[in-house]
Amino acid sequence: MKAIFGGKLIIPDARGDFRVLSEHALLYDKNIARAVPESELSADDRDNFSERIDASGAFVSPGFVNIHVHGAMGYDAMDDDEAAVPAIARHQASTGVTAFLPTTMTCPLPAVRRALERIRAAMKKPGGVRVLGAHMEGPFINAARCGAQDAAHIVPADFALLEPFLDVLRLVTFAPETLPEASGFVEACKSKGLVLSIGHSAADYETALRFITGKGVRHVTHLYNGMAPFHHRAPGLVGGALDTDADCELIADNIHSHPAAHRLLWRAKQGKNIILITDSMRAAGLGDGESELGGQKVFVKNNVAALADGTIAGSVLTMDLAVKTFAENTGCGLPAAVACSSKAPAESLGLYGEIGSIEPGKRADLTIFDDQVRIQTTIVNGDTVYTSSK
Repeated sequence: MKAIFGGKLIIPDARGDFRVLSEHALLYDKNIARAVPESELSADDRDNFSERIDASGAFVSPGFVNIHVHGAMGYDAMDDDEAAVPAIARHQASTGVTAFLPTTMTCPLPAVRRALERIRAAMKKPGGVRVLGAHMEGPFINAARCGAQDAAHIVPADFALLEPFLDVLRLVTFAPETLPEASGFVEACKSKGLVLSIGHSAADYETALRFITGKGVRHVTHLYNGMAPFHHRAPGLVGGALDTDADCELIADNIHSHPAAHRLLWRAKQGKNIILITDSMRAAGLGDGESELGGQKVFVKNNVAALADGTIAGSVLTMDLAVKTFAENTGCGLPAAVACSSKAPAESLGLYGEIGSIEPGKRADLTIFDDQVRIQTTIVNGDTVYTSSK
């Protein structure tokens, strides 16, 4: 058995809301055992732990779950390189992420298939940050709202293209307004347990509601981005997302959306169904300079990643900074922001019984950080996979 002492545990209360529990040690091995008042542990008890971590007043949180990440440290999930996904995973560990979905782009279908095959291989490798599967962001999107995705490679949504990868795919983004009336795509995906997300879409409010409330498509890809802006006479997809219980991804970097948009989302959702993501591309962690996304040149300056024409192209955001920024922008506090980066994505993927909170029996996927959300330690399945050198 292992133990973390001296930390402020971020755990769910009886209602499931995250709160801070102090003066308790967290006991774990591969799974969470329990939180025990430190006053109840004798010196002999402490000597019997196989590993002890002194958190020294830092927060002990469930590991972050990043369900939308393209790349980092010079690598992209679309790279024809077996080293790409493991390299992205190592970077995720340094940002408090314990599980993630490598995310594909709108590229030629053979390239997408090869990427999914490499993600499948990465899912089977033991140790380190867990690859939960893939988020397929394209090519079933609308050219009118493709953003930095390459419209030349957009194809109609077709379940047959997904069937060979049902063991890999967790989340699939699509534009519902592009579906033929009787396509059967949504029903086929849902019958196989795929989570569908509306994104890169020109859907109007009525279409959004028809799919969110009528067809149970309760996920929206990076709210505010890749869709029409909210208008009081044409609420669009933004209005449909805010007016329902849809799970809304948010790139909380103050670049993709204004802090006020974060507050509006927090208030409209009453703190629920908000999923913090990074949408990071290969330039994440490398600083300013020229990079690439989906075969297009991207230029990074002052943390803004954009195409040559100024179109925002992914991000260089990390999950630790997303949590800090969202907590500051909304005033929701760190426990609530942590829930948006752990509990909410786990619930959306149907994995909250296994990950996403510090509760007995769940995987010991943890991160330890200070009050500025600077990551000190990341633990996956009970094993320490990252320790800060600072």
